[in-house]
Amino acid sequence: MSEQNGAGGERPNAAGAPAGEVYDWYTRGVALHGHGDANAAVQLLGHAAAAEPASRSVREALARAQFDAGQYDAALETFAWIVAQDPTDDYAQFGLGMAARRTGDLPTAIEHLALAAAMRPDIQHYGRELRGARAQNNRARSA
Repeated sequence: MSEQNGAGGERPNAAGAPAGEVYDWYTRGVALHGHGDANAAVQLLGHAAAAEPASRSVREALARAQFDAGQYDAALETFAWIVAQDPTDDYAQFGLGMAARRTGDLPTAIEHLALAAAMRPDIQHYGRELRGARAQNNRARSA
């Protein structure tokens, strides 16, 4: 029987990693994120990404949690890694654009939001966020 800590996960082992295997960290991290605890999710998913650095699914879950935890620079870096692996991943392009917008890098935001919107014109919020970033950029240039 394992002991639980306050973050909803098991206590870390002697090496500092959470108890369980990478898949356990991933599923617990995704569950924590789904229940609104993005910061705890980042911790578990960060361990999973360190153990399985080539896993795009782990990296996407980590990027989403980083974004929702307000760690926009980290989310930008993680989404950029996914885009580098697969430039046709519309969701990663969207996430990269959204993270860039939150960091104030509007040209990068517009570039990646435009790519996401072009890849998936059927997803309305991609186009809506692109229009918002363009308007924000226009206001910034006019100021």
